[in-house]
Amino acid sequence: MQAIVPYLTVSSAPDAIDFYKKAFGAKENTRMPEQGGTRIMHADLTIHGGTIFVMDEFLEYGGARHPNEERKSPVGIVIQLPAPKDVDAVYAQAVAAGAKSEQEPADMFWGARYAALNDPFGHSWMLNAQLPK
Repeated sequence: MQAIVPYLTVSSAPDAIDFYKKAFGAKENTRMPEQGGTRIMHADLTIHGGTIFVMDEFLEYGGARHPNEERKSPVGIVIQLPAPKDVDAVYAQAVAAGAKSEQEPADMFWGARYAALNDPFGHSWMLNAQLPK
């Protein structure tokens, strides 16, 4: 596992997991529902070789609030892709799945193909791939 793993709090973990599968081709590795409930206390997903954790909001246990339209997450998640064409493909797939575009794919001054999206759960995603030298 990578040294730092983003842990996303969402309004509906089952819906978010389904979205991440459609938008980013996520593979679900683990899903642990709360005992006797419908919320997810922990899920482990792999997206393009990286790991993220996902959970529902658990305010009664001092957990984090999920972001929303008015309260976007202050943290962004970057998916580092192997080739510039992958930025366009993943961007199109994510938008088709319901992500909102923040920046369409473009070649950037730092030498990468880049795009930015917001998922339906208030989290920001950036797609990045180095341009050929």
